[in-house]
Amino acid sequence: MAGNNRTSWNVRSSDVAKRAHNPIRQIVDKLKVDPQAQKSFISLSVGDPTVFGNFNVDQTANDAIYKQLNTFKHNGYGPAHGTVQARDAIARKFTTPEASLTADDVILTNGCSGALEICINVLCNPGQNILLPRPGFSLYRSLADVKQVEGRYYNLLPEKNWQADLEQMESLIDDNTAAILVNNPSNPCGSVYPKEHLEAILAVAAKHHVPVIADEIYCDLVFEGNTFYPMASLTQDVPILSVGGLAKKWLVPGWRIGWILVQDRHDVFNKEVREGLLNLSQVILGPNSVVQGALDDILHNTPQAFYDETIKQLEHNTKLSLEAVSKIDGLKPVTPQGAMYMMVGIDIEKFKDIESDVDFSSKLVAEENVLCLPGQCFDYPNFIRIVITPPAGSLTEAYERMAQFCARHRK
Repeated sequence: MAGNNRTSWNVRSSDVAKRAHNPIRQIVDKLKVDPQAQKSFISLSVGDPTVFGNFNVDQTANDAIYKQLNTFKHNGYGPAHGTVQARDAIARKFTTPEASLTADDVILTNGCSGALEICINVLCNPGQNILLPRPGFSLYRSLADVKQVEGRYYNLLPEKNWQADLEQMESLIDDNTAAILVNNPSNPCGSVYPKEHLEAILAVAAKHHVPVIADEIYCDLVFEGNTFYPMASLTQDVPILSVGGLAKKWLVPGWRIGWILVQDRHDVFNKEVREGLLNLSQVILGPNSVVQGALDDILHNTPQAFYDETIKQLEHNTKLSLEAVSKIDGLKPVTPQGAMYMMVGIDIEKFKDIESDVDFSSKLVAEENVLCLPGQCFDYPNFIRIVITPPAGSLTEAYERMAQFCARHRK
């Protein structure tokens, strides 16, 4: 019989909980917003496109939800990996001649972040490593750390529109490398990779027999002169888990629908990985059943005018942002090609009392009530990330305050 020598309460947090962290929160929580500030608060930090009210879901998507609610058929538990109807709607939406999909190749998840978690968990064991972009979305690092997977960071080059340093990427690969994660279009960079660069990344993966996790949540959110290419459409050899969701292209992050597309021409993932994906999806019950019921209408009947208007507004805000920030001595924006973000370099040497990107962001919010994320949130110091989704008037006001701030602090 097991013994118990406890004589008092001593309940501790688990090791998993201690490893869980959010790099953005660890930095942003130290930036103090003055509740008594005379100037209105302007956030250039929030990646939720809905918070300002100028980006809204198309009415047809809301109508699709209403229609499904009124059937009373979607109030119960569905299959953990998604209904066959919803999975089929996704497969038909994203299938291509080069990379065909069926419902059996689709796993629905609780948002795209849930899809990323399942992908990392299915491919990576504790002690292995995964290649992650730098700068990159902070969630990648958090998910790897919780799993005790080593994140190895391949560099993105601002002078090449944030393309990956392929030689340095390849140098990180060893026998313990479980996957390469590629984010295109990119958060935080706003970059959109040309076909040739994606093919070059795939060549590295093929050479070393390393699968790819393709984070394509910003699919099709690209500006004039750029084209989005699904990675799976560019290879016959590399097995790819592509993740996406409704959050960005359809402007409904709160609806919490994401997906994994299993793209595997030669059955490299085999029965074991596919079963692993299914097993992991069953740890908790599946995503919102009402939205699943509406997915066919949302994916296939949202009018093109909605997508066009989203891009038009993003392009307008990008042009405004580039013109305004380029005029501020000491700041150097990198031109976005898509998504919802712009990275801006800080020439620290031009400022008399700014020590780092965190110091820049901290003093900017304290003095001007404008908040943008320091590059250290994305493992990339001496940059800030600006979200370009606020209304044009708010952006203009924010950049005017930023210019005044920089003028006060320049040498």
